[in-house]
Amino acid sequence: MEIQSFKNHIKYYPPHHFVYYPIVMTLLAFSMYFTFTTEDQLIWTFISIIFVVLFCLAFMLRQHYALTLQNRIVRLEMRYRYFSITGKRLEDFEYRLNDDQLFALRFAPDTELTALIQRALNENLSGKAIKKAIQHWEGDYERV
Repeated sequence: MEIQSFKNHIKYYPPHHFVYYPIVMTLLAFSMYFTFTTEDQLIWTFISIIFVVLFCLAFMLRQHYALTLQNRIVRLEMRYRYFSITGKRLEDFEYRLNDDQLFALRFAPDTELTALIQRALNENLSGKAIKKAIQHWEGDYERV
């Protein structure tokens, strides 16, 4: 398995990204073509709309359910990690970190975590800035 870093931490789901979406996009392109080249424009417009809806629904549902659950798990993981490192509760100031910051902090190793949390709070670092500040990236290989 490749070592994860800022440059390669995005994950693709091949059945969706490289099979389902290309098929739906191809069918959408054909249906739009037929909308403008046949006399049955109304029916082909309707078929095109169906493909657009299928594309959007598949994307939204797949991402929504997985990301909602992943976000809850990351929050719990970060609370546990912070408590195990410091003996203090992250919940006491967690509300001051936005989701982008909190989720970026999960890539920091335990040795860098507390300092990065303080920097994020004091300097209001963005998630991207936090990720770039990590010296020894700790990969999240179980991401959705």
